[in-house]
Amino acid sequence: MSGDLCRLAMTVLHPGFEGTSAPDWLRRALGEGLGGVVLFARNAIDAQLVRQLRAENPATVVAIDEEGGAVTRLEVASGSAFPGNWALGVVDDVILTERVGRQIGRMLAGLDITLDYAPSADVNSDPANPVIGVRSFGPAPDLVSRHTVAFVNGMQGAGVAACAKHFPGHGDTVTDSHLALPTVHVSREILSERDLPPFRAAIGAGVRSIMCGHLLIPALDPSAPATLSRTILTELLRGELGFDGMLITDAIEMQAVAAMYAPGEIAVRALAAGADAVCVGRTTEASLHEMRDAIVAAVRAGVLPEERLAEAAARVLTLSAWYAAQQPSREQARVDVDEGVGLEAARAALTTAGAATLDRAPQVVEVNTRFSQAVDPATPTGITAALTALLPGTSRVRMEPEGELPMFEDRPVVLVVHDAARHAWVRDVVARAVAARPDVIVVDTGIPGPPAGAAHVATHGISRVSAQAAAEWLVQ
Repeated sequence: MSGDLCRLAMTVLHPGFEGTSAPDWLRRALGEGLGGVVLFARNAIDAQLVRQLRAENPATVVAIDEEGGAVTRLEVASGSAFPGNWALGVVDDVILTERVGRQIGRMLAGLDITLDYAPSADVNSDPANPVIGVRSFGPAPDLVSRHTVAFVNGMQGAGVAACAKHFPGHGDTVTDSHLALPTVHVSREILSERDLPPFRAAIGAGVRSIMCGHLLIPALDPSAPATLSRTILTELLRGELGFDGMLITDAIEMQAVAAMYAPGEIAVRALAAGADAVCVGRTTEASLHEMRDAIVAAVRAGVLPEERLAEAAARVLTLSAWYAAQQPSREQARVDVDEGVGLEAARAALTTAGAATLDRAPQVVEVNTRFSQAVDPATPTGITAALTALLPGTSRVRMEPEGELPMFEDRPVVLVVHDAARHAWVRDVVARAVAARPDVIVVDTGIPGPPAGAAHVATHGISRVSAQAAAEWLVQ
């Protein structure tokens, strides 16, 4: 096997791994030119872990999914210190969004992380969307565009590369691409007017990376999902939109594409379509080598032009070089700390109706809404913890999806739900709770339904600071 060709193939592979330290196989792969590593909550991420990775390959692109709000890898145990995109869109203050992006960038810069897979530039045009929802800045392209730019400017101003996702737009789907292949049934004109503007805006702002989504869009390409479509990745994103940064796939073990081809075949097809880096959430030494060997074999067979592979690897290295050159920005970011910005944004995003003040410890009933596959299952809504901090003795009971209401205690009741606007069964739970206890207080941590109960609080996001803002309002 040609050493140069093998190294090029390794450069475009960006795997995740199990465990809290770099396994031996990963260290060896980094020494062989592995271009990137993706970190997850399971890795118990700290600066020492990143130093282990960089010791083998200082130029490796260390990446993470740190969106703020519901999707956090660094603060999964406590909940994020940032309210998330939907909350920022509700406030609609681009300076505040830029400050949030910059502060998340500072957090990542402190760990020497190269790339954040954020922000979501998806326009959440379908209220039933099961995977984007509060991860989007909102349902309107102009709103999403201006906040995407603000977040990118903040993140990259702190010296960490941003990544607009999920091109060409995951907002109009009713299928979670972790589980199956979504199809977007709209015309090219609607896509151009609704879904593409935030990506155009991100490119105009100099975003260093874009992630493509596993989406079938017949108006653009009826035969292949975006990840594997040259029409979408090369002709549209590169040609028409003029993006020349690093294009990375969404994780290829997601069933939207994993049900179609083996990992090596997906990697080859994605590279041929125009992707520069292949994200693989869970990898072993054997599967990494299988993908590497499949790429090398495809080049030798003439299926994947060597020039295309070399171009992809060069874009990965260009991103790494950009990060290295941003050291002065990261040093300045460490000085200009803005630690309170997340709570400030969460308070500003809070919307309320009715009036109810808790003067004693309540019973919190948490309706266990199924979060999307992008959200770590350990992520807490935080409402119970925030109320307990202010009112010791607060109790909690969890209600399973579509289950029966628990017995209400003889004290104030706080019903915590998520995305009532999306779930008819959640609205039904709220209605039953209000019928049983008209004084119930409803807290919605997602996209809320109509106000109900003695008081209704919408945080517009799942995070530690969103929960704190809601608790403060309830005990004022």
